[in-house]
Amino acid sequence: MKTVLITGCSSGIGLDAARHMRGRGWRVIATCRKPEDLEARRAEGFDTLPLELGCEDSVARCAESALALGRIDALVNNAAFAIPGAAEDLPRGALRAIFEANLFGTHDLTRRLIPHFRAHGGRVVNISSVLGLVGIPWRGAYVATKFALEGLTDVLRVEMADTGVRFILIEPGPIGTKIRQNSIPHFERWIDWRSSPRAEQYRRTLLKRLYEPAARKDRFELPPAAVSARIAQALESPRPRPRYYVTTPTHVSGIGRRLLSTRALDWFARRS
Repeated sequence: MKTVLITGCSSGIGLDAARHMRGRGWRVIATCRKPEDLEARRAEGFDTLPLELGCEDSVARCAESALALGRIDALVNNAAFAIPGAAEDLPRGALRAIFEANLFGTHDLTRRLIPHFRAHGGRVVNISSVLGLVGIPWRGAYVATKFALEGLTDVLRVEMADTGVRFILIEPGPIGTKIRQNSIPHFERWIDWRSSPRAEQYRRTLLKRLYEPAARKDRFELPPAAVSARIAQALESPRPRPRYYVTTPTHVSGIGRRLLSTRALDWFARRS
């Protein structure tokens, strides 16, 4: 039986992926931040570990405890959070906090498992986003972490090509999760929107999106199961792709980005 460590299994993509991979015969080690979520996962029969990605000691303890459970065949870096707000209103502390979890902690956990993967083979699946391909208003902090995760994963994939470790990106578009609701405490902590020159824009747009029920469902939205299916492909395919798109917006953005990258390379080539 193969074993996968999945971060961020309190709800949404992480929880669905944990259940999905267990249903496919994998042993799943599920991590969560909150004790009540860990207890809920244990009640479902999962092996669990506490993990706060923003805390270096927590990451170190999680990696050590995971390796003590035996061979690990894969790591799915799913845990992340968002801080909605205009980029000009993001204080340094907000960016530091979100990068500590979404990038630095994720990379730290990955590095601590790489020696094990080098010895036994393994796969690292990083859950990115359509917002790792394109930037949109009010999402600057999250966009920045996902663009960084995309670049770091691409470099690791190339650098580790001569080993038995494979790095894969999964890029979901709109997925039916609690990420918006879960972002509210971070917004209230870090964004002084009332003092912003964009206060009226906040009232008209972002505040309604955060605090009021959606008038209608995003027509491109898919359930977390759509991401879980891609995770299974990434973990089980004999030759996994470098990246997997989920939802129509991500397919369109991915194609557009590849075309733009090709044109940019052609432009530089003509001038070199």
